[in-house]
Amino acid sequence: VQLQASGGGLVQAGGSLRLSCAASGRTFSSYAMGWYRQAPGKEREFVAAIIWSGSSTYYEDSVKGRFTISRDNAKNTVYLQMNSLKPEDTAVYYCVAGRSTGAVKTTPAYWGQGTLVTVSS
Repeated sequence: VQLQASGGGLVQAGGSLRLSCAASGRTFSSYAMGWYRQAPGKEREFVAAIIWSGSSTYYEDSVKGRFTISRDNAKNTVYLQMNSLKPEDTAVYYCVAGRSTGAVKTTPAYWGQGTLVTVSS
């Protein structure tokens, strides 16, 4: 599985962005998908995950209620809608894939390149 993330940019605090991740391969719909982020000087951290069917989602506590992960299996694409952005959301965001949401939350098998999100105060 190859992953290509896009949609990052500069936004003011309180604003919104939507990240997209296009996946190659015929088996996209069988994978759980997710997003990680890495802020400057910090370790990479889990942000969100979604089961292969889209019926279950998981979030890191600091983004619950603000971020929404979704997927379109017909388009081989996963999204991360980010609302009410805060300066502390500034990071490089990575799209990931794994055989289960448990794997996505701990040891994703596949990583895309990152897309930078900068939130100004």
